[in-house]
Amino acid sequence: MGTLYIVATPIGNLEDLSPRAIRVLGEVGLVAAEDTRRTKKLLSYFNINTPLTSYFDHNKLKKIDVILSALSGDDVAVVSDSGMPTISDPGYQLVVAALESGYEVRPIPGPSALLAALSVSGLPTDAFVYLGFLPRKSSERQRMLADNSAEERTLVFFESPHRLQDSLIDIETELGNRPIAVGRELTKMHEEMFRGDVRSAQQYFNSSVLGEITLVVGGCPKELAAKWSNAQVLQSLEVATMSGKTLSEASKEVAKKSGWLRKDVYSLGLQD
Repeated sequence: MGTLYIVATPIGNLEDLSPRAIRVLGEVGLVAAEDTRRTKKLLSYFNINTPLTSYFDHNKLKKIDVILSALSGDDVAVVSDSGMPTISDPGYQLVVAALESGYEVRPIPGPSALLAALSVSGLPTDAFVYLGFLPRKSSERQRMLADNSAEERTLVFFESPHRLQDSLIDIETELGNRPIAVGRELTKMHEEMFRGDVRSAQQYFNSSVLGEITLVVGGCPKELAAKWSNAQVLQSLEVATMSGKTLSEASKEVAKKSGWLRKDVYSLGLQD
């Protein structure tokens, strides 16, 4: 029975493809690639002539049987456009199907935009939460960020360059002006790593941005992590407003103690 190899490929610099990855890609009977044209160029660069088949988001379920059939007679390697397959890229369902069919699945580790950005961000790396790609719609993006606003661990996610500015605004709205690192075109010729806070990042990236983006955001400060419940916030608001404070003044006061953003306290007060 064949082995399914999950092979990491360069996120930019071709020199990052490991000797082991080169050997495996040359020895397997088939390479399942997210983009066969892109992978063909990579294989040609290293003089590898292994047959290719496509395996991407829109055909990944249909191709599982084809790849499992190939595994019955030889080894198969899975690659994405760049980085580690299955990490915000196709591969998860195939890995599960291969394991359920009794095939061995092995990783060939290597380049990863996630780990590359985190390692040089200057933010805590001992524990982090990877959120994948931020949602396209602002309302869904804000909801995801709000759901993780009390998370003390470092947050890491991917974003498209044309949505970067909008996402930075949403990050400040939902998480506050936290420390942030923005990695752009990592390992490539125009590699850039911005480090600062969210507001300064908004100013720095205030014009058109190109390239692949990885965001690393500081976790919630411990003193704010113990976020109050809705009932606790409303009770504190009631006490503050009964003492003569306006809702705006009370919201500012409660926000400092509750771990909530002032605008969210204010909105909750309006709904009550």
